[in-house]
Amino acid sequence: MSLKRKLIPLAGLAVLCFSQAVPAQKKYDPGADDKEIKIGNIVPYSGPASAYGTIGKVIGAYFDKVNAEGGINGRKIKYITLDDGYNPAKTLEQARKLVEEEEVLLLFTTVGTPPNSAIHKYMNQKKVPQLFVATGASKWGDPKNFPWTMGWQPPYTTEGRNYSTHLLDTMPQAKVAILYQNDDYGKDYLKGFMEGLGDKAASMVVAQASYEVTDPTVDSQILTLKSSGANVLFNITTPKFAAQAIKKIAEVGWKLDAHYLNSVSTSVGSVLKPAGLENAVGLISVQYMKEPTDPAWVNDADYKAWLAFMQKHYPAGELTTSFNVTGYAHAHTLVQVLKQAGDNLTRENVMKQAASLNMPTLPMLLPGVNVKTSADDFYPIERQQLSKFDGKTWVRFGKIYGR
Repeated sequence: MSLKRKLIPLAGLAVLCFSQAVPAQKKYDPGADDKEIKIGNIVPYSGPASAYGTIGKVIGAYFDKVNAEGGINGRKIKYITLDDGYNPAKTLEQARKLVEEEEVLLLFTTVGTPPNSAIHKYMNQKKVPQLFVATGASKWGDPKNFPWTMGWQPPYTTEGRNYSTHLLDTMPQAKVAILYQNDDYGKDYLKGFMEGLGDKAASMVVAQASYEVTDPTVDSQILTLKSSGANVLFNITTPKFAAQAIKKIAEVGWKLDAHYLNSVSTSVGSVLKPAGLENAVGLISVQYMKEPTDPAWVNDADYKAWLAFMQKHYPAGELTTSFNVTGYAHAHTLVQVLKQAGDNLTRENVMKQAASLNMPTLPMLLPGVNVKTSADDFYPIERQQLSKFDGKTWVRFGKIYGR
């Protein structure tokens, strides 16, 4: 046998060994590379819903913390957050800037139903993830028609049904008035509540009044609803209008036997304090996260970690607003998705990982509330518990609803 023939198998073996040692190839889409992951965010730092602005700030602070600790799989997060003033036209303008000019890998926690609705089709046409939107509209869980959009919090329809279930259990003869924002957000809550009442809706709901987000106040709507003789109010409002409604109800002496307030406006610091804490006593809402003003959590490990984070990374942040818990928990969820994505930082894989979450716990979620998604379930959180405001904090009661 010639020397040449002897060397051929050995050469082949060397090539085989070398190929086995080569690590899996890294994959990137615009917005990611070996050193950086570029994430876009749109929140109302100005305008009628500016109370939500702190969500964008606390997310930035959390990403600063992640970067200081080495980033995600060795990559730093570049976070670009823009103001839309809660104006849908501006949201679309900002989304185009982030996707087409900044070339972010994804949009994350864009705030509000009308703003997200304005970019819903655009993001899916561009095939750019619109992840963990900060709104509970049911439309964010439609993977068949909008596979690039995913919600985070429990759907508004589910929350609305939880209130009507409680009302039927406790006050089946109530006369109900409803105040709601005239958009998809308000109508989703309304739909769930009415469906929950079922056949009794026609007799129990005696008045409805809507408002536009551009309205200066809801004072006239409160006066109209009070004149209906209702003894129960379902208050479907964003923070500014929630504070106005609670305060006006007290001013006009409307005595309610039950006042349900949607969970998007339960912040003690941003809503109830401006309304007057004494005016908020007895309000009923739901929780799925740990309320930072609840003394029940003072020795809780999650709360202590959140508090330490706030004091170090976001010292200007209000410690009594649940919005700073919201942004913190959202950021934790995205970090998990990006960790799972590893070195395959394509937009398609990011969505695949977002639809493959199984987190029995998440920092600052209530015990018994988990994060779970699948290819046909784009609602990460679906469990919540009723709570009542006692003048200082929200006190949970009853069972946990949801699945």
